Amino acid sequence: MNGVTRSLLVVAKYHGGDILLNGDHVWTVNLMHTGDTVTLVLPNEEATDRVDSCSAPIDIIYEDDDYLILNKPAGVATVPAHHVVTADSLVNRVKGYYQRMNYPDQVTHVATRLDKDTSGIVIFPKHRFAHAVIDQQLKQHRVVKKYQAITSGVIPANHGLIEAALERDPDSFVKRQVGTNGKYATTEYWVKQRFTDATLVDVMLHTGRTHQIRVHFNFLGHPLIGDQMYEGPTGLERQALHCYYVKFFSRFKNQYIELTCELADDMKAFLMKKV
Repeated sequence: MNGVTRSLLVVAKYHGGDILLNGDHVWTVNLMHTGDTVTLVLPNEEATDRVDSCSAPIDIIYEDDDYLILNKPAGVATVPAHHVVTADSLVNRVKGYYQRMNYPDQVTHVATRLDKDTSGIVIFPKHRFAHAVIDQQLKQHRVVKKYQAITSGVIPANHGLIEAALERDPDSFVKRQVGTNGKYATTEYWVKQRFTDATLVDVMLHTGRTHQIRVHFNFLGHPLIGDQMYEGPTGLERQALHCYYVKFFSRFKNQYIELTCELADDMKAFLMKKV
């Protein structure tokens, strides 16, 4: 309830936290009555040696006691690769930032991820409770994320819905493809501007499959500019995809957090050449 998971209760009971009923220590079997106040006390989270810290800068869009929200540059992975011992990913950079700020919670929770060559908004919950709260919203599809993409060719419809199941490409561990045996996936888009051989679109995901936007626009016949994996034409050194908007509910502030992030410079420069 309200993001309080079984694992959080285990931490509170057995790993240095506490459960208070009207200010008094209780156990989970104690009964509550109307008007009672329950306080969940969670211990500070110590950093793990399995993740290296990195001193590279981060671009902070928003920060409070519960969430750190960043603008991820293209070319930086969200999380470190398993086969890399020392890495410069966003997670490594956030760990370095937490250390420099001497925050009590040093574990780098990450709630949303972007492909290495996709830019834009990534959400880092700053403690395990905040992570549980937003993870619940993500599973219930209540976190709104919007993207901007530059597709190849001219998309004729002003608005469209792409519904096509996605599955793993049998010849690749990373690549995905449209297939009848895949998982249901829906992508909605709105045309913002047309050029002679490209289209700027706003995109909203109704499901969150791997490479969903990239595969769906390739399936539509309009792969993203620069997306070599999915047959996109040259023009950028990475796929032209940017997460520019996010909205979710903070139970800690009892209000929605709604943020936008300007289109990445390389995508802006590409569009300027088309005008």
